[in-house]
Amino acid sequence: MQYLEKIGKNARKAFEDLKDVKHNKIKKVLDNYSKEILNNKSILIKKNLKDVKNVKRKNLVDRLILNDKRIDNIRHSINEISKFNNPLGKVLEKWTRPNKLNIKKVSTPIGVIGVIYESRPNVTADVASLSLKSGNCSILRGGSEAFNSNKLLADLFRYVLQKNKINKNCVQFIDRKDRKIVDNMLSKMSKYIDVIVPRGGKGLVSKVQKFSNVHVIGHLEGLCHIYVDNTVNLEVAKKIIINAKMRRTSICGAVETLLIEENAIKSHGIEIIDSLKESGCEVRVDKKINKLFKNKLTIAKEKDWRTEYLDAIISIKSVKNINDGINHILKYGTMHTDSIITNNARKAEIFLDGVNSSIAMHNVSTQFADGGEFGFGGEIGISTNKLPPRGPVGINQLTSYKYVVSGKGIIRT
Repeated sequence: MQYLEKIGKNARKAFEDLKDVKHNKIKKVLDNYSKEILNNKSILIKKNLKDVKNVKRKNLVDRLILNDKRIDNIRHSINEISKFNNPLGKVLEKWTRPNKLNIKKVSTPIGVIGVIYESRPNVTADVASLSLKSGNCSILRGGSEAFNSNKLLADLFRYVLQKNKINKNCVQFIDRKDRKIVDNMLSKMSKYIDVIVPRGGKGLVSKVQKFSNVHVIGHLEGLCHIYVDNTVNLEVAKKIIINAKMRRTSICGAVETLLIEENAIKSHGIEIIDSLKESGCEVRVDKKINKLFKNKLTIAKEKDWRTEYLDAIISIKSVKNINDGINHILKYGTMHTDSIITNNARKAEIFLDGVNSSIAMHNVSTQFADGGEFGFGGEIGISTNKLPPRGPVGINQLTSYKYVVSGKGIIRT
C-alpha cells in the first residue's frame, strides 16, 4: 500500500534527522505542545463531542470523553514527561576485563514505534510525547471512534515540531479508517517499524501477537484480581476494593475478580459485597457465597472468571487459602495487575512471589496500575509480556542499548 509505504519512509527519515536534535529542543517541543493543547481546548472539546455522538459501542464512551479535567491531566502528563533527563547515551553499566578490555552498556533509541489503539485520546498525546522524549518516532493508528480528537492532538504535535524546525514526521497519524491498514502495518512494514504496541481489546492484541512480523510490546486484557483475607481492617478492605472497581470501571487497571478467603466470607465478604452493590456495582458470586445471601445474587459462570468487564460488574469467588487464590489467578489472569489485601506479611510475600503479574500489589488499589502514578509521566501502555519491558512503559522502557567495547590494541588469543 503506497500510503503506508510513504508513512514508513517518512518515519525512517525523521528518525535519522532526530539524532541531530539537541535534547533541550525536545523539551521545548513538549512545553509548546502543552500550551497548544491549552490554547485549543475549546476546539478539542468540540471535536471530542463529535466523536462521542458518533460512537456506537457505548462501553467506550467513558474512555473517549474529554473534559476540562481530563485535558488538564493530559497536559500534566506532557509537562511531567518534559521534565525528565535525556534517557539516551546513559552508561547503564561498565566494567573492565582482566585483559584490560573496557565494556560499557549505553542506552540508545529503539527507532520507529507503531501504536494501534482504541478510544482513549490521551494515548495520542502520551505516545507522541514519550516517543519523542526517548529519541523515537511514532506512527499512530487510533480507533475510528476517537478519530477527530486524535487527529487534532496529532496535528498540534506536528505543528509544534515544525515550529521548532524539527521534522514533523517524527509523529504521524494514520487518517484512513480502512481496517486493512492494521493488517498491512503488521505484515508489510517490518523494514520501517521497529516495534508495535497494541492497546485495545483482546481481539486486537491477539491478532497483533499472532500476525505481526514486528516485535510486539503486548498490552493484553487487564483482568485484574484482588485477594482479601480476614486479617485486614474491614473498612480498609472496603475502601480499596470499591476504589479498585468503581473509581473508573473502563480502565485496564480496574479490578474484575475478587477472591475472598473462606474464613473471611462472613467477617468481611458480606459487608464488602453489600458495599459494592450500594455503590452501583453488579456482583456475580459463586454458590457458596450466594447461600449467605439466600441465593438472591447472580451466580458467576465459568466465563465470568475470564471476563474483563470494563463496566460496573465484578465476579466474586471464595477460595480455600492463599495457594488456591494464586492458582485461580495463574489460570485466569492476564499478567496485568493483581493485589492482595492482608496484614499477614508471610501471606503477602507468598502472593507477591507466586503471581505472574507484571504488577503485583499489597494493600493497594489496582487503579494505581498507571505510568503516571509510577512517576513515569505517562505510559505507552502496560506490557503484559513475560520478557521486558513489563508493566507501565515509559521513556526508559522505550530505549534499547548497545555495548561499547574499547582497548589499546587488544587481540584475542
